Amino acid sequence: MKTLKRSLPGRRLLLTAALAVLALTGLAARPAAAEELAKNLFGAKKLPAVAAPQSIGFYSKGCFAGGVAIPLDGPKWEVMRPSRNRRWGHPTMIALIEKLSRDAAADGWPGLLVGDISQPRGGPMLTGHASHQIGLDADIWLTPMPDRKLSLEQRENMSATLLVDEKTHLVKDALWVPAHMRLLKRAASYAEVERILVNPGIKKKLCDTVKGDRAWLRKVRPFWGHDYHFHIRIGCQLGSPNCKAQENTAPGDGCDQSLAWWFTEEPWRPNKNPDRPKARDVMTMASLPAACQAVLDGPDPASAEAVTYYGDGVPVAAAPVLTKAPAPARASASGAAALPASVNAFAATPEIGIPLPRPRPGN
Repeated sequence: MKTLKRSLPGRRLLLTAALAVLALTGLAARPAAAEELAKNLFGAKKLPAVAAPQSIGFYSKGCFAGGVAIPLDGPKWEVMRPSRNRRWGHPTMIALIEKLSRDAAADGWPGLLVGDISQPRGGPMLTGHASHQIGLDADIWLTPMPDRKLSLEQRENMSATLLVDEKTHLVKDALWVPAHMRLLKRAASYAEVERILVNPGIKKKLCDTVKGDRAWLRKVRPFWGHDYHFHIRIGCQLGSPNCKAQENTAPGDGCDQSLAWWFTEEPWRPNKNPDRPKARDVMTMASLPAACQAVLDGPDPASAEAVTYYGDGVPVAAAPVLTKAPAPARASASGAAALPASVNAFAATPEIGIPLPRPRPGN
């Protein structure tokens, strides 16, 4: 039997034609279709999932259901960067911010400028934070609220006051006032709060100046950034069995060698792998807890107003209900300052703690 021989160009032509046919029929070997990033899916949600409040997963890898919003304006707070739509959180977190605004005012702080809390259903954000994913984190500016109402344009564009010198990593003494210390102490005083992240320079300032009771300093931990705001983190709440807690904080007030390390060269060396993508830029739904798919697919409430928490005895407009529900449920005036009637997650924070994360700057 004779073997049919073809020229090299002829074989190449046949191979090219065969591959084209396979590609058209979907049979050619090719990479699987890329999954859409979780940050795009969660970032597109404008309202929370109607459900009992529940945090799912870890602070930097998870989501949450049954969230409520803090109003854009309150007696002693204003929400900054409102276009980001990050004024949502677990009801315990939102109630704590409202309480802090009142208590801090009694301590002499003019009012809170509230930064990012979480997206309506949590999850990885389109930009910014690695954490803030399960409704238990919130940023509060260290700039006091002005004595006038800020316009939406001002809230979007107003710069915060940077309290720390970027070169020395020390607080700018001309900008630091005793009220800053009282604000941080008040935030740390709540049992729900497990950790407050601040710039190392702010931690050092507290270590150098706080007299008398220093036990609360244990909750205040140094971290990169955080020179214009402080980060409040509360623990996993009852009713959230799939919330992953963090380790306990180290004993003591943190004014020891662990703080001294921040004033060496080592923490500020450039990232050895600056081009490595951030977790949010590669995280898909498969990366998150399986229950987050149900959160993503959950029904919307009737409106943002229906799931907004005003606190201080002022009821919300309505309980979280489906858009087509015949009538909103009445808000309960008992318990946690008239939260929506569906909210049932107010309870003491479990005795858990938070470790000091160690990523490099720019990562």
